[in-house]
Amino acid sequence: MNGNMKDASPKKHVSLSLTEDEAVNFKKKSQLKEVWRRMRKNKMAVVGLCIFTVIVLCTIFADLIVDYDKGIDQNIEIRLQSPSAEHWFGTDMYGRDMFARIIHGTRYSFVMGIVAVIVGITIGGTLGAVAGYYGGIVDTVIMRIMDTVMCIPFMLLSLTIVSALGPGLVNVLIALMLSMVPNYTRVIRSAILTVTGMDYIEAAKSCGTPNRYIVFKHVLPNAIGTVIVQATMSVGSTIIAAAGMSFIGMGIQPPAPEWGSMLSEGREYMRYSPYIVLFPGLAIAFSALALNLMGDGLRDALDPRLKD
Repeated sequence: MNGNMKDASPKKHVSLSLTEDEAVNFKKKSQLKEVWRRMRKNKMAVVGLCIFTVIVLCTIFADLIVDYDKGIDQNIEIRLQSPSAEHWFGTDMYGRDMFARIIHGTRYSFVMGIVAVIVGITIGGTLGAVAGYYGGIVDTVIMRIMDTVMCIPFMLLSLTIVSALGPGLVNVLIALMLSMVPNYTRVIRSAILTVTGMDYIEAAKSCGTPNRYIVFKHVLPNAIGTVIVQATMSVGSTIIAAAGMSFIGMGIQPPAPEWGSMLSEGREYMRYSPYIVLFPGLAIAFSALALNLMGDGLRDALDPRLKD
């Protein structure tokens, strides 16, 4: 009786196999979850991520937070007013609202740092990947050129380029991008050299896989951790460099609400109205701090040699 009942019951077969694409997506999701789990354990990295999120939201929704005209229109009658309920960060020497200038300044300082780093990584990453993968005369030529450029300090090279092109947003971006290329080329080249010696790269070469496919499909993705950490930390230093150029009059020109130019304009009044330089300085400091804390957290989370 029991045997008949067993025979009569329908047999169900559950397939647990995954397609190749599903397996790759599952692996990527698992890796991202592991990185996020390890990063959450770093409290300072979480603090940096929170500050970074606030800055990004201010950049995106600046027009909704405060009217741009309040940071541009001059009103001498309310000049140098201390922080109050009406003007949260006070007003500057021209009667412009400091809170509006700080919020809209994120679109200059923060976006400029991100764009410069992205373009610098794109150019430097390509040169570093080519130099590290091919080696030989290609590596020698590229790296000797980069070594020559790196002999010039970052800030001095940026100022030289801006002096030749003239001050302005576009010219400052060009100067920052070109100044960062040698550093990224060297960093990414060293990361590529550690990957190219792996067995799966040799296997891909033995199968006749084109070099460009190996570089962009296998080599660069496996060196992306180093690139992400380097990029995160570089954005903070780029924001400081851009603010420094604006501070000495070589960057974005007034009345644009850029943090460096705000520091330069307010330094004559800092003894009587210190908030004029306090808030732009804090904006620069917190931006750089948040990105450095995130970079430290990402470095620890992406390093497989570190165990929990």
